Amino acid sequence: NIYTLSSTTSFTHLFVYDPMQPMEVSFAAPRSFATTFKSDLKETLFPDDPFHDFDGKTLPEKAKKCIRYFVPVFQWLPSYTLKFFMYDLLAGITIASLAIPQGISYAKLANIPPIIGLYSSFVPPLIYAVFGNSKHIAVGTVASSSLIIAGAIEKKVHEADDPQLYLNLIFTATLVSGVIQLILGVFRLGILVDFLSHSTITGFMGGAATIICLQQLKGIFGLKHFTTQTDVVSVTKAIFKNKHEIRWECTLVGIIFLIFLHLAKMVKQKKPKLFWVSAIAPMVVVAIGCIFAYVADVEKYGIAIVGPLKKGINPPSLKNLDFDSKYISAPIEAGIITALVALAEGIAIGRSFALMVNQQIDGNKEMIAFGLMNIVGSLTSCYITTGPFSKTAVNYNAGCKTQMANVVMAVCMLLTLFFLAPFFSYTPLVVLSAIIMSAMLGLIEYEKAYHLFKTDKFDFLICMAAFLGVAFISMDKGLMLSVGLALVRALLYVARPASSKLGNIPDTSLYRDVEQYPGAISIPKTLVLQLGSPIYFANASYIRERILRWVRDEKASKDFEGDDVEYVLLDLGGVTSIDITGVETLIEIRRSLEVQEIKVVIVNPRLEVMEKLIVTNFVDIIGKDHIFLSIQDAIEGCNFSFSR
Repeated sequence: NIYTLSSTTSFTHLFVYDPMQPMEVSFAAPRSFATTFKSDLKETLFPDDPFHDFDGKTLPEKAKKCIRYFVPVFQWLPSYTLKFFMYDLLAGITIASLAIPQGISYAKLANIPPIIGLYSSFVPPLIYAVFGNSKHIAVGTVASSSLIIAGAIEKKVHEADDPQLYLNLIFTATLVSGVIQLILGVFRLGILVDFLSHSTITGFMGGAATIICLQQLKGIFGLKHFTTQTDVVSVTKAIFKNKHEIRWECTLVGIIFLIFLHLAKMVKQKKPKLFWVSAIAPMVVVAIGCIFAYVADVEKYGIAIVGPLKKGINPPSLKNLDFDSKYISAPIEAGIITALVALAEGIAIGRSFALMVNQQIDGNKEMIAFGLMNIVGSLTSCYITTGPFSKTAVNYNAGCKTQMANVVMAVCMLLTLFFLAPFFSYTPLVVLSAIIMSAMLGLIEYEKAYHLFKTDKFDFLICMAAFLGVAFISMDKGLMLSVGLALVRALLYVARPASSKLGNIPDTSLYRDVEQYPGAISIPKTLVLQLGSPIYFANASYIRERILRWVRDEKASKDFEGDDVEYVLLDLGGVTSIDITGVETLIEIRRSLEVQEIKVVIVNPRLEVMEKLIVTNFVDIIGKDHIFLSIQDAIEGCNFSFSR
């Protein structure tokens, strides 16, 4: 077999490759600590290698690329066109029509003035348009974070007892959340959010949606007294305890609006091109509700309305931040939980829509963007915001092209705050409850939970732990319970890694798991084992015991066949790293097998593993002639030893 290096090379550049001649294992000197540390740090913090094209660039060019990387607006704005703006204008107006009723509704869910919900759809979207990485995410408030932040703050102070202090702590919690998000993004710690698994998020959102729907029964039934607890049992007790307060007029109006919103969703599901029907339905409901309340004077029938909403843009709230040691624990708790939940929800939603158009978004950039918009928001009378699914889906379906859609939405909110805010003061609370319930029912994903049950029982258990924990205990405890189970599963994978016995696929040089391929043939006098995880202190003892058990079982099998085990081949191709405990374990395995007159052979150690084996002198202990590049080379080497 003759290969040419290039079409222009002369005959002196030709070389002959002999496939029968095995390549030699590299025993190169280990890299320096500085080199390995730099490589590991780069892979940990910058797995996407954003500066890969910096080589050969001048300092101004590098600075320009750096700015474009960290401030994404400079990536899309220079090439922005009027055609793109027309798409973004339509999308921005559409999501603004959804942001108004949702902003008022979710503010009431957090027990803060409804105008705060409108403020929160003005400033944060402008910040995200500059620093955000996803062109599909539409920024706004979400029900889950609203309920979490309210539940945490109410542990220290109730809104009814001291509304101003309660609001101040909400702003403080938003600042804490933003700082945490910014720190996670700056230090590239997106890996922490990954501990909120898909199963955890599914269960958490379903549980949160359930208790939020139950909370809205207060508005649907027109109850004046209700519980401050969020669990199913407390809410159910409160409904039965105060059933004498139920107003049939309020309930009837709520049911009518719920049916209307549900029919709008059905139109969207049957004809996706009519997505705008579902998008504007909440705004239509609010408009009808306001007119109905104004004309019919609904308050005399027991139907409460939002109340006065003042005109004007966000007032500064720096002076409202409260770090009093008596109360600070509540904003910190709320800030930590909402920071992680909002990030997990927002990043997951952004990635899912990016995949639809074959694009990727940087989770760490999103963390920075979310962090900055919540920090600035806390200083401008806003509370926690992220990328809600409903608004983002509408933005995507409306054909948004860039983050300019968020700017358009912010301008629409600006006009609303200046001219239309008083009109929404007539919004019946039952209308807001209907809007929230309609939105939440779509977050209880029965089919996804059933899919988890059919495909992975442990994932289903993690999902149900979050769902039941949130629904029957509390949101923070339910989340921690689910994350705890997910971590237990991860630790089990780490502490009890998989290993397998390999056999030869007939008429090939391939070696595969004999359990997966029962037709694979065992090698005479040789046991081939494959390890598929790092070897370190947490799993070293298990790996040693498992290998010795493999040897014991193989000896029993070969003794029955009149054969014996003389070599154990350890395929380390899947072992990404090894620590000192792991090396000591390999030495102990070698000693244990030497007593049984069995030799250990190492196959295909990776660079990091080989470097550790060299610096610990394991290579000298086992001998370079017992380390091979492939299983086939190792078996041929063992056969050569047999024949001598």
